[in-house]
Amino acid sequence: MPTTSPVSRIAALLALAAAVVVVLLILLGGGSSYRVTAEFENASQLVKGNPVRVAGVSAGSVKSIKLADDGQALVEMEVSDKYSPLPQGTHASIRSQSLSGIANRYVDLSLPPEEAPPIEDGGHITQVDTTSEVDLDQLFNALDEKTVAGLRSVIKGFARSYDGVGLQANKGFHYLNPFLSTSRRVFGELNSDQPALESLIVDGASLSDALASRAPDLEALVGNLNGMMGAIGRHEADLASSVEQLPDFMRQFNTTAVNLRAALDDVDPLIDASRPVARKLKPFARRLRGFAKDAVPTIKGLDGIVKRKGKANDLIELTKLQVPLREIGVGPVVRSGASREGTLPASTDALNDGLPILSYFRPYTPELIGWFDDFGHSGVADANGGIGRISTTVNAFSLSGGVPGLPNLTNAGVLSPGTLIGQLDIDNLRRCPGANERDPGDGSTPFTDNGALDCDTSEVPTGP
Repeated sequence: MPTTSPVSRIAALLALAAAVVVVLLILLGGGSSYRVTAEFENASQLVKGNPVRVAGVSAGSVKSIKLADDGQALVEMEVSDKYSPLPQGTHASIRSQSLSGIANRYVDLSLPPEEAPPIEDGGHITQVDTTSEVDLDQLFNALDEKTVAGLRSVIKGFARSYDGVGLQANKGFHYLNPFLSTSRRVFGELNSDQPALESLIVDGASLSDALASRAPDLEALVGNLNGMMGAIGRHEADLASSVEQLPDFMRQFNTTAVNLRAALDDVDPLIDASRPVARKLKPFARRLRGFAKDAVPTIKGLDGIVKRKGKANDLIELTKLQVPLREIGVGPVVRSGASREGTLPASTDALNDGLPILSYFRPYTPELIGWFDDFGHSGVADANGGIGRISTTVNAFSLSGGVPGLPNLTNAGVLSPGTLIGQLDIDNLRRCPGANERDPGDGSTPFTDNGALDCDTSEVPTGP
């Protein structure tokens, strides 16, 4: 059996040592390391070795925790090469991995949505971009015993309400995450302009103080509105009729809503084309804040609309007029020593009583329009243009037989009563529609609506 030389044994030992070093470097995270220090108001039970995560993915660990001169917690974190270097604007938050446990914290890093300069190795994340964990005991310690007891009852009530419906509740909570994420973006936009937000809060406080100073006036306004709503509520029968008709309306609306689905699909291309424009509206929304600030004096000026010196010139007095107006409109009211119905019921009765008259006149519409049209036209039109017809009316009793070309109308018997009555057709009081027109031969005149009209077809003009 061959023997191993000393040189071979030494080479084998060196190779083994190199392999051990490589394994240790891999296990201990050998290579270049990137570290940053985050300044927190409170370390929130964070300890050395707690993980650092980005969007729930492991990105490093906590290396040390120190106390700064100003009392803040300096948390040094080592970040893996995949996420280093961190961009400026990165937000660090201390979160809990579960509701139970001790020192079960981790640091969550939220990267900014836009590109930003990097944070150098050994750099700092200031307290502006950090959020400490708030423990439940801190919240409960701020409450008194009565509030804690009430909160305990609320928690027990939630437990009873979700008993047996946990699966359905979890399905509902599935849609809560998009709402919360979008709400975070909304509040982020609100916090982006701290001076404007502070001005809004201050101006809102001023508005609240102005309203508080007008407490008696607002109380009168609410009281008058209560009276008006009470007057409306006393008509239970009318309200019940409206509610009874509502299901039919909703069924018709349901059909309309179903038909709108196809229209919504057609609107999708418009929405897709509008998205780039909506992003460009962001600068406009920022400028709109200035408009809101300038509108503060206008809002304050609304105080004069609610209450103003004088009579019949403000909103409170307008609401006081609603109750008398309701009494006159709905009734009954006492006028001239008697109880009379209101304007609206009287108008309803008048319209109902007028329907037979309108129904009677409706077939005579052509005659009525022709009659009205005679007042709007003074002539006719021919090939030469508009012309006017002029007739001469002569008093027969002023003529004598000495006028050439005219008969002597004063002769006895020419205008005798018997001659006149014989030429007149009187007592035509029940003519049918279209009776003044000659029958063209198809029986279309006079119009009787298949005998439904109460008229006399024999009452027609004299002559052929």
